[in-house]
This record gives sequence, structure tokens and C-alpha cells, in this order.
Amino acid sequence: MGQGTIPLSPGDILAALIGDAPARDVTVVRGIRLPRVVTAAAVGCALGVSGALFQSVSRNPLGSPDVIGFTSGAAAGAAAQIVMLGGGVIATPAAAVLGGAVTATLVYLLSRHRGVTGGYRIVLVGIGVGALMDATTRIILVRGDIDRSVSAEVWLSGSLASRSWADTAVVTAGLAVAWPLALALARPLALVEMGDVTARQLGVHVEATRASAMLAGVVLTATAVAAAGPIAFVALAAPQIASRLAGSSGPPLVTAGLTGAALLIGSDLLALHLPAGARVPIGVVTGLLGGVYLLWLLTRGMRR
Repeated sequence: MGQGTIPLSPGDILAALIGDAPARDVTVVRGIRLPRVVTAAAVGCALGVSGALFQSVSRNPLGSPDVIGFTSGAAAGAAAQIVMLGGGVIATPAAAVLGGAVTATLVYLLSRHRGVTGGYRIVLVGIGVGALMDATTRIILVRGDIDRSVSAEVWLSGSLASRSWADTAVVTAGLAVAWPLALALARPLALVEMGDVTARQLGVHVEATRASAMLAGVVLTATAVAAAGPIAFVALAAPQIASRLAGSSGPPLVTAGLTGAALLIGSDLLALHLPAGARVPIGVVTGLLGGVYLLWLLTRGMRR
């Protein structure tokens, strides 16, 4: 919160938080930087937990919501709302949640085979559905009013600029609903990762567990996208980094959330320190980092 055009020391920040500071500092800290930092932490946490859920369901390190299409679906819903209906503080997040839910339903239904989903099928189907959602978004932007399309394009780049407490409320509501559900599924998911047959023998309702995990992941992803736009990389990398740090055997549903928050705040700090004139939205920064990480992940796997 001390970084920016107006640099502030830790003492200045504390004074502004308790109201014992000049009006300018209070406005900067309470009205601009604190909502941004809290939103970044909540969005990163939601993406980290959703990534852990989807990687567990798909049993694939690439099974993050931005790879298998759920982020694209949420973005398509929000873009349609902005371009066709003019957006809105409540309407745009609601459209993002609806778009994510529709996409998740399509992926779930199309990836079912003989009553079973999960594994590589959900990744491959998700990539295909995500491509359709991206194409739909492009069509909406091209066919829509130019001013609204530009506004939607800015939103689609993913940004933490000008975040308000309303944006924070959207994603924290998603966390409050879906994170407890995810934590309740931690043990069944760990058993499902051992194989469907083993999990059933241990009393786990496999498909119900997967469907519940996907529901929680979609709520987390959609509310994160609604609050900050599409943010790449965090959901992909946070669970894997958390697993390496914590050494957990099951899905790291707590450490992935904390790691995601740290990653997004760190990426935002990096964006603030880019050379003058090169400041870019946080979604672009995380996309660049994610591309490098994905290449490293794939080449590392091929060397084994």
C-alpha cells in the first residue's frame, strides 16, 4: 500500500488507516490502495483454490480454470453484458457468474462417458469449449457498439486498477460460499485421486464429489473474474507451488489459496515497478509469467 505515485511509509499507512493522517493520505490508503490490495488477495485466493479443485478433479496439472475454459466462459458472459446491455455494478458480475456456470455445465456434460467424468476428457473438452467461448467473445466485441466494445476490451485485459469495496464484496462472497465447501471435499477428493474404484470401496460417492468440486471451483472462478476480469496463470501455478512448499498429499486447498493471494499481490507489485510508460494491466503481467511457467512445466516434463 506504500507503492505508487504517492509513496507512503509504513507509519504513514498506519496513520491513514486509523484516521490520524492528512486527508490526502487517508483517501489514497482507504479509498484506493486498501480496496485494491484486499481485492487482489481475495481474487488470488479464489483462483488458487479453484485451480487446486480442478487439477484434483482432472488429475492433471494443466486442469486449471483458465486452461479448461471456465475463465473464458465467465469473460464471455461479462463481455456480452457490457457490450449488449451496457454493463453495471451488479449486472456485470452476475453475467460473469452465469457465463462460468453455463460453460462448466457444457464441459461437465460433454466430458461424461458412461456416467463418469474427470481425467483427460475434462481437460480436452474444456479446451474446446473455452475456444468456442473465446470466439464468442471476439464476435460480440466486433459486432457491438465501438465505445462499449472498447470498455469491454479494457475489462477483459484483467485489472486491479480502480477496484472498490463493491468488487471486494463480490469475490469475498464467492469465497465465503465455496471455500468451506471445498474444504469439506478435501478428504473425498484425496481418495478420488487414488482412483475411482479405490474411492468407491472406501465409501466415496465419486461423481457427486466431482460435481460438487466443480461447482465450488466455478463459483470461485466466476466471482474472481467478476471482480478483476480474466486473470491468467494464478490458478495454474498456485496449487503446484503450494504442493511443493507444503508437501501435501491431497489437494492443497488452504495453501493454494494463500499462495494465489501472494502471487497476485506480487504480480501487481511487479506491474507497478515496470519502466515508466510500460505499465500494463495485471492480467497481461500474469499471462506473461504464466506463459514462461507453462513452457518450463512442459519442457521439464519432456526431459524426464
